[in-house]
Amino acid sequence: MSLTLYFHPLSSFCQKVLTALYEKGITFEKHIVNFMDAAENARFTEIWPIRQFPVLRDTARGRIIPESSLIIEYLDQHYPGMQLLPEDREEAFEARRLDRFFDLHVQVPMQKTVTDKLRPEGQNDSFGVEEAKAKLNTAYGVLEKELGGKTWATGERYTMADCAASPALFYANLSVPFGAEYPGVSAYLGRLMQRTSFARAVEEARPYFNMRPE
Repeated sequence: MSLTLYFHPLSSFCQKVLTALYEKGITFEKHIVNFMDAAENARFTEIWPIRQFPVLRDTARGRIIPESSLIIEYLDQHYPGMQLLPEDREEAFEARRLDRFFDLHVQVPMQKTVTDKLRPEGQNDSFGVEEAKAKLNTAYGVLEKELGGKTWATGERYTMADCAASPALFYANLSVPFGAEYPGVSAYLGRLMQRTSFARAVEEARPYFNMRPE
């Protein structure tokens, strides 16, 4: 087994990669990173000094691949299974465009609303949290128009954009619920939740849900 994924089941960016791996049916080893363990922390830091997961290690090719989008593209280039980045350049551009939208405009503000709850008492950033929630509502509005008439993010084909959307919208809806204002986004999340690959990632994260601050 040449592939090892360094990750945590609760991480949204890690779930994005897990979804892609499950879609492609690739055999890989899972290594959960525990930053609270000094030895584990040191080992992971040696592999990737930036200390952010997910990170994919490919011993067959001697490569360390960080960042969720890069990992998915790398898997498409070097491993068999479903192609998550279309070969057509225009279709590939659309998949990348929406992949970046979900990462930057849904995942990032969603994480702000969560990580602020982990700050020491008296050091919270209430202004930043409200700003993040406003950004999420703006993103929902963009997606409500973007997703109109589509089954998946770019159309009828499931792509890396949908891998990105799955955990992004799942966790965002917990932080800032869609409500009745965004029925298209809500329906799209429903389809993502029914996808076997993402449903598996969520189920594997379930034992860790108590770690997510309310």
